[in-house]
Amino acid sequence: MDWIKIFSALSDETRLRIFLLLLRRELCVCELTNILEIEQSRVSHSLKELANAQIILNRRYGKWNIYFVNPKILKQKIFAAIKKEINVYDKDLKRMINCKIRMSYNSKNLNEEK
Repeated sequence: MDWIKIFSALSDETRLRIFLLLLRRELCVCELTNILEIEQSRVSHSLKELANAQIILNRRYGKWNIYFVNPKILKQKIFAAIKKEINVYDKDLKRMINCKIRMSYNSKNLNEEK
C-alpha cells in the first residue's frame, strides 16, 4: 500500500468528497456529476487519481462503469477512522439521496435483458 499516493489522492477536496460518497454506496460517473454539480471531465479525472492510488475500484454494468471503495482499503484502521469521523457534505448527501439516474436505468436495462 502506497500511503503517499493515498494521502495525495485524498488531499484534494473533490476526490475526498467522491471517496466519502463512495463509502456510502457505489456510484457511476453521471451520478457523481449530478451529486457534486461539477463537470464530467473533473469527476473522471478525480476517479482516475483515486483508482491510481488503489482507493477505489470499478466494474462494468452494460455501458456503465460503477465505482466503489476498494474493500482492502476498508480493512485499514485509518479508513475506518475516516469513515467514522468525516461526514459527507450535507448538500452532497441530499443530492445523493435524490439521485435516481442509475436506478431508472437499471430497471429499464434489466427489463430489456429478460
